[in-house]
Amino acid sequence: MRDNIWQDLKYALRGLLRQRGFATAVILTLALGIGANAAMFAIVDRMLFRPPPMLKDPSTAHRVYTFATSRGKENASGNYQYARYIDLAHNTTSFSATAGYAERKMAIGVGEASRDMQVGAVSASFFQFFDAPPVLGRYFTTVEDATPTGTPVTVLSYAFWERNFGRRADALGTKVQIGPTIYTVIGVAPEGFAGLWPDQPPAAFIPITAYAGTSGNVFSFKQSWWKTYNWGWMSMMVRRKSTVSIAAANADLTRADQISYRQQLVDNPHGTPPALAKPHAIAASILSERGPNESRLAKVATWVGGVSGIVLLIACANVANLLLARAIRRRREIAVRLALGVSRSRLLSQLFTESLLLAVFGGIAGVLIAQFGGGLLRSRLLPTTAHELVYRDGRTLLFAGIAAVVVGLLTGLAPALQATRANLTSDLKAGAREGTFHRSRVRVTLLVSQCALSLVLLVGAGLFVRSLRNVESVRLGYDVSPVAMVDLNMRGLKLDTAASKVLRDRIMAAVKSMPEVENASVMNAVPFWGTWSTSLFVQGIDTVGRLGEFDLNSVSPAYFSTLGTRVIRGRGLTDDDRKDARRVMVVSDAMAKRLWPEKDAIGQCIRMNADTMPCTYVVGIAENIKSSNLANETSYYYYVPYEQVPGGLLPGLFVRTRGAASEHLEAIRRRLQKEMPGISYVTTTAFSDVLAAQTSSWHLGATMFAAFGLLALILAGIGLYSVIAYNVAQRTHELGVRVALGAQSTDVVRLVVGEGLKLVLIGVVIGAVAALGAARWVKPLLFDVSPRDPVVVAVVSAVLIGVAFAASWFPARRASRVDPQVALRTE
Repeated sequence: MRDNIWQDLKYALRGLLRQRGFATAVILTLALGIGANAAMFAIVDRMLFRPPPMLKDPSTAHRVYTFATSRGKENASGNYQYARYIDLAHNTTSFSATAGYAERKMAIGVGEASRDMQVGAVSASFFQFFDAPPVLGRYFTTVEDATPTGTPVTVLSYAFWERNFGRRADALGTKVQIGPTIYTVIGVAPEGFAGLWPDQPPAAFIPITAYAGTSGNVFSFKQSWWKTYNWGWMSMMVRRKSTVSIAAANADLTRADQISYRQQLVDNPHGTPPALAKPHAIAASILSERGPNESRLAKVATWVGGVSGIVLLIACANVANLLLARAIRRRREIAVRLALGVSRSRLLSQLFTESLLLAVFGGIAGVLIAQFGGGLLRSRLLPTTAHELVYRDGRTLLFAGIAAVVVGLLTGLAPALQATRANLTSDLKAGAREGTFHRSRVRVTLLVSQCALSLVLLVGAGLFVRSLRNVESVRLGYDVSPVAMVDLNMRGLKLDTAASKVLRDRIMAAVKSMPEVENASVMNAVPFWGTWSTSLFVQGIDTVGRLGEFDLNSVSPAYFSTLGTRVIRGRGLTDDDRKDARRVMVVSDAMAKRLWPEKDAIGQCIRMNADTMPCTYVVGIAENIKSSNLANETSYYYYVPYEQVPGGLLPGLFVRTRGAASEHLEAIRRRLQKEMPGISYVTTTAFSDVLAAQTSSWHLGATMFAAFGLLALILAGIGLYSVIAYNVAQRTHELGVRVALGAQSTDVVRLVVGEGLKLVLIGVVIGAVAALGAARWVKPLLFDVSPRDPVVVAVVSAVLIGVAFAASWFPARRASRVDPQVALRTE
């Protein structure tokens, strides 16, 4: 048996070496298909299947989600209050361990050296879920993680320790400023440990109580933060006992959640009754992307994974067609071998060995493609994740190996079936000229299938590209690229109103003095980032709130020129709109029409906060802006002078730069950091990064569908060219006879090209029908474009036909130059 396998391998290898062009085409085709799927698998596996590194017994570890019904709609939440976490932990018996956790971006360091980094705020019990003993020092204990303020100790990540302390043991006991608090280093986590956040590993871990006890949010609660049900900010993980089923654990959690909900009603008697809220909880996957609130990223990854599978099917069809064409060419050889006594089973073994050998080579090349080409996929779908080496990822290599074996078996099936149907009498008499293209229905079906699938992918790419173009052409009501956001983080440093104004003026003067800055403005709200609202009272309107949500932004006079928002009527804000001047505001056009549909909004009175407050008069109408959803109606927005807003909170800034703001972020940060007092610090963000989250699904769809659609087009072109070229070589005798009988070169070209185009046209029709049929599923992913857009279908069809013409024309030209005398001697 072993000798037979070795002989089959040597025979297959010799045959492939004799036909290097054929072997190269097959291996390249398989490499593209397997490589695309291996790269996509690495991403989908990371998001939806692979447990966090070092997690012990992943099958019994779960995230806890709570549910409640509001206004007839059930909402799932993975974030809730510390009091809820304590209630669930104390009132359940199905779990051997529970832990609370949250991840926050916090400033680490002081002054120029301070940087925003991910920090894991976790309970002391968090670390026992992992097989990750510290490489230095220890983890914090339950005593250090006690309410109300915990103990300011921290465990550094291995990467932070290596980068900032050079892996020195004397890091223990040093002080590190994290957020508003100075923490003492007591340990270093092992290399590769990232908790539940492998895509964004925390730089440090701190007690969850230490984070909550010093957070600025706690100052807004009259009740102790660890007892209130008003601040939902953390999550919970549990270790289910091996003797407890998922159903029993969910029932246990639901009972505890109902007890907790009733306690919440004691604190807030005006809440929704339990009968209407229907509170319950479940133990779900430890992977957040698989939780009840599946992210948009996971949905896109799933779609792209399916698309990559279609590419692999096209590659399989392509290779199967090539192998089948080769098998037809070898009909006489196969018949001779059968006549000499070779068994059909041994013959099949040799054929499958050949296809598997090609698939293995294709798989090896595919891993290289996944390594060097998969970076594009990872940068789009997991932009915060470090690019891993595919050849060091055992799970991805195993997938690529399985894919290669399955592809080898599938592609070898067609020639194997052809061999089993061999007729010794007719095949021994046959010449190569009888293996013509039109006589194999299987080859026709495979070619048509390639074209149809390619068209489906190309139509999807066209729809997403048009969607992205529509998204990018939407007038948002402000400029994006040249605008930067500046956040002034005080780290708990308190300033009164006068000191806050002095610092604000100093910051504004500093930023405006920079040569790369055109203008700057104070702001307290950012579209698509954070909103601010208050009660409004308008004469003649019973309740303004029932007309919609009205968002407020307190700004300085330069706001409209900084953002590029046009004032279409009246005036904007000026330096004369000071604290002691008449109260004024600028409202959006949509807000003006909503509140005064039959009146001129200019000069109208709005009372803010209470109906006893003085009038704030509308002095201008600004263009509408998008602030919450690109696909929804424009927002009701209004702007008031920052000087006229009570309170001493230090606002943020919008800065308009010369050129793209992303190029000047670090320069702005360094300049303004010099003006910040004490341990406070500055962060800068490109406004385009904020909007990127809103357009990511269309960017991803356009990029990935276009990439895989182009790959499918290349595969289809290679397949069509290879088969037609091989067919022309088979038909050398036939074409020579035609030329000898008077056929012109143009007649030969027309014959070969016509056969190729006929098959492609059939595939285009089938693919167009399939694409139109799938329209209802793809419609929710598009923006302002019909999934049955005739322009997209027509353009894609024309492109595919053009590629088919080129793939047919080159072999046709070669066929037209056949020397009749040579061709007539060919057998």
